[in-house]
Amino acid sequence: MRTLSLRLVAGLAAVLGLLAATAGCGLQTAGGFIPSGTLVGDLEDAPDLSGVELSVGSKNFNENIILGKIALILLKSAGADVTDLTNIPGSASARQAHLTGDIDAMWEYTGTGWLQYLTQPDPIPDEEKQYEAVRDLDLERNDLVWLPPAPMNNTYAFAITEQSAQKYGITTLSEIAKVPVAERTFCVESEFRDRNDGLEGMLETYGIPLGSAQGVPESNLKTFQTGAIYDATASGNCVFGEVFTTDGRILALDLTVLEDDKRYFPNYNVSLVVRKELFDEHPEIEDLMAPVTAKLTNEELLAMNARVDVDGEEPTDVAYDWLVDNGFVE
Repeated sequence: MRTLSLRLVAGLAAVLGLLAATAGCGLQTAGGFIPSGTLVGDLEDAPDLSGVELSVGSKNFNENIILGKIALILLKSAGADVTDLTNIPGSASARQAHLTGDIDAMWEYTGTGWLQYLTQPDPIPDEEKQYEAVRDLDLERNDLVWLPPAPMNNTYAFAITEQSAQKYGITTLSEIAKVPVAERTFCVESEFRDRNDGLEGMLETYGIPLGSAQGVPESNLKTFQTGAIYDATASGNCVFGEVFTTDGRILALDLTVLEDDKRYFPNYNVSLVVRKELFDEHPEIEDLMAPVTAKLTNEELLAMNARVDVDGEEPTDVAYDWLVDNGFVE
């Protein structure tokens, strides 16, 4: 979802060749059986998609795979003939497969679409306006239709332990200024330390600039690989750890996410993006997806992600259970 290595682009032709080969052979990129069921509840009167053939892709991180499986199960349950092309290595490869029509639908993040794919210089703080902007520009440029987004927002954040939250009495990023300077310690990944919308800008926005004796001294920073930050924060190696807001390890390690009360970080709401050609032929796909998308909150994604990231369950099982538990499929 985030900024990608340009080396991914170099491997794009090979990946697309693999996609074409697997499609031609009838194989599935992600493999595995896609279950289906009877649509019930809010989807009881959902449109019949029998005879519709379409492929659903995803990137190769667990949240996006889970979301891809949710779409596949729903579409198959509505009668569509689906091809599972989830787990494509890298955002650049997945996006290019979408643009060229190798995949028909994929969940995408508004911030990624706006900043990375459409190369716009600045995020839009308002979630709805950010969605509308990326929706309109991607349709104009690339004939891709962004369906209404989910409430979930998988953006950057900082988390602390429950003990730290109680010790300092803080719930927002603005309140970091209440913490003694010597204890304003941060665990971050190296990329986040250097990127334009990363740590330095955040600290400046909240009035505790990096390198300042009254802000955050450079010596207060500790650099970790992304996955290691969660354990490092929980273990007390730092007070504040850089996290993604829907990562299941937040729940597993009992971390508390601080509110970005000045709305510094970009919005990364997720939306199912469909090729215009397919959408023009079958606009009823939006009706099928709408009630499900509306249920995809941060809390729901945290729980689903934890089952995969922490408990080691299969994304397909997690997706199917969630649809059943929420009364969409039986």
